Amino acid sequence: MTDLSAAAREYLGALRVERGLAANTVAAYGRDIGQYLAFLDGRTPTEDLVAEFVAALRTAGLASATIARKLAAVRGLHRFLVSEGLARDDPTRLVDPEARRPPMPKALTVDEVFALLASPDAATAAGRRDRALLEFLYATGTRVSEAVALDLADLDLEERVAVVWGKGNRQRLVPLGRAAAEAIEMWLADRLRLVRGGVDAVFLNLRGRRITRQGVHRIVVTHARRAGLEGVSPHVLRHSAATHMLEGGADLRSVQAMLGHARLSTTQVYTKVSPQHLLEVYVQSHPRSR
Repeated sequence: MTDLSAAAREYLGALRVERGLAANTVAAYGRDIGQYLAFLDGRTPTEDLVAEFVAALRTAGLASATIARKLAAVRGLHRFLVSEGLARDDPTRLVDPEARRPPMPKALTVDEVFALLASPDAATAAGRRDRALLEFLYATGTRVSEAVALDLADLDLEERVAVVWGKGNRQRLVPLGRAAAEAIEMWLADRLRLVRGGVDAVFLNLRGRRITRQGVHRIVVTHARRAGLEGVSPHVLRHSAATHMLEGGADLRSVQAMLGHARLSTTQVYTKVSPQHLLEVYVQSHPRSR
């Protein structure tokens, strides 16, 4: 998979040198592309993700002209990737900046998540690491970048909580839950044997270094396929955690705090529950349903 951050730097350099754009213009392109890369959070770009990015900008209340400018910067990056042979397709080609209907986040069912969590082999260090990582992602709904950045000092397994550093270096406390805390505790014994140097990261690769976002993505995809699931990414686990909490009765503000959303409107996309769940809630709660 192409390193998008490195490709973006090449693209901005080409704008400055080959097209002779002003430094301020290039800097503006860089900010827009940086926002896009932060949104992707290590995911492989697709047309659906680009449309979701545009929808998120609209939900944030940005003007149409601003959204169009940001999409133009993203389009320029992807066209550059295609022209340089770094990508086969341009996922922005058919995305309409005026599209107003945000796509629904994909969420696994509870049974699908449990099948995914059961995939790693608990008899191996790699399997125990993978299980701990998957349990952490689902328990906390963290972004993959937040899981990668997690240090030992951020964990309190006795209280079953973790400190997560989110966007804008904002700090928040997330609950771990029993299953995640136990899986992490089992992994930490292996971690102690594997760690190299003064690495403080909770999740390591098997060379004893801090795991990368690409490494986390590979782990999720590998175990999803073993569980018979396709189209699963770390972000899908984040969506699933939020959706399952809301379906289980959590209030929107609590889910917002757990996910680290700056705006409640970003979290509200998860309130679009299935018709079946809506029917169940209605039957249980409405005084005239019985």
